Amino acid sequence: MDQAREPDLTTTINLGALRSVSDHLSALLDKATQNERDVIAALPEGSAMLIALSGPSRGARFLINSEKTTIGRSTENDIFLDDITVSRKHAEIVYTGKKYTVKDCGSLNGTYVDGSVKEESELHDGLELHIGKFRLHFFVGGKVRT
Repeated sequence: MDQAREPDLTTTINLGALRSVSDHLSALLDKATQNERDVIAALPEGSAMLIALSGPSRGARFLINSEKTTIGRSTENDIFLDDITVSRKHAEIVYTGKKYTVKDCGSLNGTYVDGSVKEESELHDGLELHIGKFRLHFFVGGKVRT
């Protein structure tokens, strides 16, 4: 009995390389010191924080608790980043409702969100904001983290 068989159209998908957002956030928090994790966990609702978890500015923390927070090399900014790679008025973080957005202010070197240059981007827990030589991670307050 040699009957022609229909080809098998099933396939196997390997999901092992995929990671969930919560796994990414957990891995990121694993890089933080206990003090940094405590500070992040204590953030009140309605505020956020940028924190350097690596690099030469490791440990730097910037509280975001107003509707508009300016970032740049000028001391007139809310967040002062003292390096030539940062424009005088580099970017701003705007809080509307329960949403945080970063907007580039025409900087020379650009504003990067998770490795991609962005003129404007919504911010979420754990995203990396790269401004000049500074790599800062964004965390929203009022969330339960384990």
